[in-house]
Amino acid sequence: MLELAFNGNKRYWIWLSGLLAVMAVGGYYYLEQLKYGLMVTGQSRDVSWGFYTAQMTYFVGVAAGGVMLVLPYYLHNHKAFGKITVLGEFLAVSSLVMCLLYLLVHLGQPMRALNVFLHPTPWSMLFWDGNVLFGYLVLNIIIGWNVLEAERNGCQAPSWVKPLIYISIPMAFSIHTVTAFIYCGLPGRGFWLTAVLAPRFLASAFAAGPAILILLCLFIGETTRFDPGIKAVQTLALIVAYSLIANLFFLICEVFVVFYSGIPSHMDHIKYLYVGLHGHHALVPWMWTSVCCMGLAAILLVIPFMRKNNTILILSCILVVAGTWIDKGLGMIAGGFIPSALHHVTEYIPTLHELAISAGVTALGLFILTLLFKIAISIKEYNITGTL
Repeated sequence: MLELAFNGNKRYWIWLSGLLAVMAVGGYYYLEQLKYGLMVTGQSRDVSWGFYTAQMTYFVGVAAGGVMLVLPYYLHNHKAFGKITVLGEFLAVSSLVMCLLYLLVHLGQPMRALNVFLHPTPWSMLFWDGNVLFGYLVLNIIIGWNVLEAERNGCQAPSWVKPLIYISIPMAFSIHTVTAFIYCGLPGRGFWLTAVLAPRFLASAFAAGPAILILLCLFIGETTRFDPGIKAVQTLALIVAYSLIANLFFLICEVFVVFYSGIPSHMDHIKYLYVGLHGHHALVPWMWTSVCCMGLAAILLVIPFMRKNNTILILSCILVVAGTWIDKGLGMIAGGFIPSALHHVTEYIPTLHELAISAGVTALGLFILTLLFKIAISIKEYNITGTL
């Protein structure tokens, strides 16, 4: 089936060439980072996790969001998702590749990542995170590829694929739960020291992942002969709506507990993010933008006639992606380090190196996603029209 990825029109090849160019730029800046170390980033002693970790955290959520297709289709026989389940699995594959690469570029010595597997430490959350991410990646590649090949041949997928599908469902929940445990297992960071962090991560994941898939499905429906199905898109929109409401509810619960308890070390993080602290307020406009984006998107998606309007649906999904990325990316990571355990405020701003390298990693993820989607859509078009 790989040969189908090499059969595209002019726009397809221009898009791939553009992604390769961005990857090349990112590769150049990464070589500079390898040469000079993490001093080229905006990270510091007080803020040791930055843009790379934020991107990794967000795309783990996007990968986990694919279970919102797999679970209804395979466990509850929701037929509407039958045509697009493989697209969700391939979105998870590209997202997981980006997650693992963001982990690598975050390390000053990337070869040290092998220590997770060469020297297992079961009492470490990083050990479990590395294993569940890699395991979920392998599962989605095997499942997605075999299901698609069976569809191409007009037959049922091999029987051994079904158990892998059932295993992938709890693993989808585990990849983001373990990621949350890495943060909330650090007692010196008041902002992360909360049992609601894992539910917040999952709620935002089940909003962001399906929102991105909706945008992709609508684009595919407009540019190819394959129709993902309006019922599937609308069901996904409902999932996004209620997951987003849950995410906002957990945020409100967190704010209530922090300020009602009156613990200064917990309150200072929230104050820094939403009103500023000691004259420092770099993230304040970003965080209020996030709240406004998520709040407006929730309203638009809950109202039926707005949700069923494709233009408003596209706008809503863009607001969901932007709002959850700011909340879980910029806010969640930097907010946990600012102020420091010694109550010092050291603001963090990503450098050109971080942005260029991140763009390169994201471009690689989009490159893989494009190839996988090209293969999948070519097969689905063939099943519809009989021609490739």
